[in-house]
Amino acid sequence: MAKVVFLDKLDRNRARGPAASLVSLTAARVERVALIGTIPPRRCGIATFTSDSRDALLQAQPDLTVDIYALDDGTAAANAEGAAHVIPQNSAGAYQSAARQINNSGANIAWLQHEFGIFGGPDGEMVIDLIEHLEVPLVVTLHTILENPSPNQRRITEAIIRHAEVLIVMAEKARELLKGRYGVSDKQIKVIPHGIPDRAYLAPEQAKPEFDLAGRDVILTFGLLSPDKGIGDMIEALPAIVRDCPTAIYLVLGATHPHIIAHEGEALRERLQARASQLGVSDHVRFVDSFVDLDLLTRYLQAADVYVTPYHNPNQITSGTLAYAIGLGKPVVATRYVHAQEVLSDGTGILVPFRDPAGLARAISDLLRDDGRRERMAMRAYRLGRSMVWERYGKTVMANFAALTAEVPVELIKHQISNPVAGTAALRRLTDGTGMFQHSRFGVADRNHGYCIDDNARALALVAIADDLVEPLRSDLAMVYAAFVQHAWNAQLGVFRNFMHFDRHWLEDGGSDDSNGRTLWALSLAATRRRGSPIGAWANELYRESSFRLQSLHSLRAVAFSVLASVEMLRGGLATLVSAEILKQGAAALLRGVEAHSRPDWNWFEPVLAYDNCRLSEALISAGSALGDEGMRRVGLDTLDWIMQRQISETGQFRPIGSESFGNAYAPPKQFDQQPLEALAAIEACIAAQNVDPDTKWTDWGEKAYAWFVGENDLWVAVADQESGECFDGLTPQGRNGNCGAESVLAWQMSTRRILDLRATVTAQDKNYSGLEPVNLLFWGVGASEA
Repeated sequence: MAKVVFLDKLDRNRARGPAASLVSLTAARVERVALIGTIPPRRCGIATFTSDSRDALLQAQPDLTVDIYALDDGTAAANAEGAAHVIPQNSAGAYQSAARQINNSGANIAWLQHEFGIFGGPDGEMVIDLIEHLEVPLVVTLHTILENPSPNQRRITEAIIRHAEVLIVMAEKARELLKGRYGVSDKQIKVIPHGIPDRAYLAPEQAKPEFDLAGRDVILTFGLLSPDKGIGDMIEALPAIVRDCPTAIYLVLGATHPHIIAHEGEALRERLQARASQLGVSDHVRFVDSFVDLDLLTRYLQAADVYVTPYHNPNQITSGTLAYAIGLGKPVVATRYVHAQEVLSDGTGILVPFRDPAGLARAISDLLRDDGRRERMAMRAYRLGRSMVWERYGKTVMANFAALTAEVPVELIKHQISNPVAGTAALRRLTDGTGMFQHSRFGVADRNHGYCIDDNARALALVAIADDLVEPLRSDLAMVYAAFVQHAWNAQLGVFRNFMHFDRHWLEDGGSDDSNGRTLWALSLAATRRRGSPIGAWANELYRESSFRLQSLHSLRAVAFSVLASVEMLRGGLATLVSAEILKQGAAALLRGVEAHSRPDWNWFEPVLAYDNCRLSEALISAGSALGDEGMRRVGLDTLDWIMQRQISETGQFRPIGSESFGNAYAPPKQFDQQPLEALAAIEACIAAQNVDPDTKWTDWGEKAYAWFVGENDLWVAVADQESGECFDGLTPQGRNGNCGAESVLAWQMSTRRILDLRATVTAQDKNYSGLEPVNLLFWGVGASEA
């Protein structure tokens, strides 16, 4: 079952009416966010994070208003960077005042950055005065979660949990802590990795001259200097590193933490420098006593050969410095704190024990002496970093904000998912005595665009499988769509025509490869699923005639549909030699596509993404199953896994490949426009996968694709309506496309039937999974019965 957005707390504060038509539901647009935290010129990691988060939100939605509510501990200027309101940290009355200002500002969301040390009172308990008086939905990013809190720290954490709609954490370990130690529901927690700047990869040698580091092996640590950073351990490790790598130099980049300065001045830095002198490695250590801006920090990171985080705290759940290093492609050596264990678990870096200078020395020396390993590790880190850039972070956070303000009743969404149904009004509206119209404008059929075989073939496929359609409606519709397909067949040229004007004259003598392949597929479904009826007999005969003439389709999607048609005929006992040949040739063509265009980060049939993507994988899975070819089937499953991972958003909803992505070679998919056709293709491909592979991810992904229609999508708006059977033409950055054309309506209609087939597949498998049997090759073309 697809997961449903967490709205329980909001629902308690909202008056919900009875279930309404899903078409009328909309998501309230997030227009203003109150962002609460520290901000530059205050020097701390939370300040940098807050500033970067604001920029990420604005990048995700440029017309958004972000009001900064900045905590001031007296060390920063009162006019904090871009702050709408300054909260004196130790002023008890200031917190309620800030809450009132947020409530009156028109903010849709309050987003709090929580760290115990940035709020007033013991353990920062004054933050409770703020959150208890907020009247807008509260999202909290927890930068620290204590495994063994004091009673007061636990009281504060529990108050935050109680008042927050969503808790954002940056590591799975944090989720486990919240669930295990604090009893937080999983649906209240969102894991969103720390954002990082998106910078081009630069080889260290190119960046070193700026800092007079040419020819040196550069080891870097950056961040505010404090005792728990483990810099002393690295100083102790340096003599061994220098013996192995005489050109090594350790850069310690960052000012001393303001709280340390307040208590002891620069005594910590001076002790570290004195120890380096005692060990004889002063020439191999450079302290850069500066709080650098992002641009300069980036250039320093680019100059580093190895980045090291020798922290002492094993429970450190988040490290912005580690995230930045990964994002710029740095091989990392780190102690085994929580964040490092999660990020570096796949060979992106090396983990060493805490307070172990000898272990640090071995790991760093080994990397500096092995150029190949270091470069491979750098590339893995850089690729991982692309999933963490601030742009993606901002979109993910905004998606969570949109979910919180969604005006979609959760119980209605659950009901729609659990009870798939699509009324017939939309089918009746789009169908006349000739066929199904292509387009509509706001629900009114647009006769100017006439008809096409693509949509009439899809409609024929629908009525072939829709056993729930009542008679005589089902037969009446089938006869209309069949007559259109029959009239489209150009026997002289051996192809189907595609486009017909409203006055019933054809606009071409032959349609595209894709339209011909799709028509073969529709005929196969009509022949097998309506076997024994006049429509079944007609479809079988026309399939045999047209497939004989259409054995040389070239478009991969046409090939995929013709393969699916062949498998359908073979499994339906209507085999022909032509079907067998189409299957073998088509499957080979699909395999060649994968072999020709796959790269380490691109496991796909083509160098570009287009429409109906999942059909390619579905066809290869089905072909491999029918032929008993495990290698072919595995390639189909692997490519489907690859494309589906790119169609699941950061917050877990289905996100169809946006049409803006089409034609961009080896480029990641773009978010919009999202079209219903892709959701149907995903559902049907997941059925093919679940039929041959017991992994439940296929069912989960298919359910997510179905849930996209009823509101679980990036905009949290319903795309389809169960009562009428209508479906909008997709999602754009501005909202739904208000038109309801044939392709979209048919995708929704088919999806409501096919999701039941997916669920039935899982039920039938139960615990005794066996998969589909190959077809019997001995009977190809032999004894094929007529419909």
